[in-house]
Amino acid sequence: MNTPRTDGASVRIGALVPLTRPGWTEAGRHLLAGLELAVSEVNEAGGIDGSPLELVVRDTAADPKRATAAVDELAGLGVAAVAGEYHSVVARAAAARADALGLPFLCSSAVLDALTEQPTQWVARLPPPQSRGWQLYADLLLDAGHSRVAVAAQPSVYWAAGIRILRDHLASRGGTLIELDMSALTPAAVCAELVGHRATALLLLVGQPEPAVSIVKAVRGDQRLAEILIGAPAGQPEFAEWAALLGDDGAAVPFLRYLPEHLTPLGARVETALRERLAEAPSFVAFEGYDTIAVLADVLRSHGTNRARTAASWPRVAVDGTRGQIRFSRVPGISVWQWASAPVQVVDRDPAEPGRFRILRSG
Repeated sequence: MNTPRTDGASVRIGALVPLTRPGWTEAGRHLLAGLELAVSEVNEAGGIDGSPLELVVRDTAADPKRATAAVDELAGLGVAAVAGEYHSVVARAAAARADALGLPFLCSSAVLDALTEQPTQWVARLPPPQSRGWQLYADLLLDAGHSRVAVAAQPSVYWAAGIRILRDHLASRGGTLIELDMSALTPAAVCAELVGHRATALLLLVGQPEPAVSIVKAVRGDQRLAEILIGAPAGQPEFAEWAALLGDDGAAVPFLRYLPEHLTPLGARVETALRERLAEAPSFVAFEGYDTIAVLADVLRSHGTNRARTAASWPRVAVDGTRGQIRFSRVPGISVWQWASAPVQVVDRDPAEPGRFRILRSG
């Protein structure tokens, strides 16, 4: 049984969020909105055994070294756990440091399969592994007849992992992956490569907004490529910035997001609150932020603030989140505690109404 706190001291959770460039700042803003909304609701309901829950936010700016330093700092500040992060390479660095320090880390939004080098008891994750989502995406391409798929890629552990997943899955069904190195090509040169390789689909494994936006504009403006499919499996078109910068050119670009066909009743209520907080439609990342705190608050209420007890509780979690019931298990090939049934969709923006999303596939 937990001993109620009577000193009025807050229970602290560290939050890692990309809030400045070169991080995807719009994703960071949505993630933080979900985290903060859930913290405010926990405190309105009495906090953790009468003590307020406090979010200690650190901006990672998509920098793994900055994230590692933040985990060290947060551990020294006495946080009960660390949460958050959107970028996989940053979350990987944070997870490694949390594991080394014996600090529970609940990863909100990063999908890299190998989040840690070795299996760890300290780290759990809400989004599905990259392999699951990207194989679903590859199936969509193949079923639509795209057997010659090009990727415009920047150097990154995350993009390299995605390329391996796509190449292997396409090859298993007779498809071919063509890799275009964006450290050596301009958007115009990408167009020439697509024509030369007779590619029927181009996937953007690059940063947002640049060079993603410039590549889309170049391809959309090239009459030779009028029939090519542009895709962005990492989710760039989810955010309002994409639509604002590209308009109609940003429609019909399939991407992955982690939402069910229907939100839970909690999710519907949270969606309204997040829309008011963000002054726009919340992305899946905002729901991930909310669910992160929902899980941690449940764990802290049930098992106290001791870090070892928190880590030991991952397999006993059963929390009704905004997108379904959250439970963690060991998934083959994944080194962290994983929400195995996390929802996955491939969606795009409707060309007839770019503010509306069309669900193309679920898995």
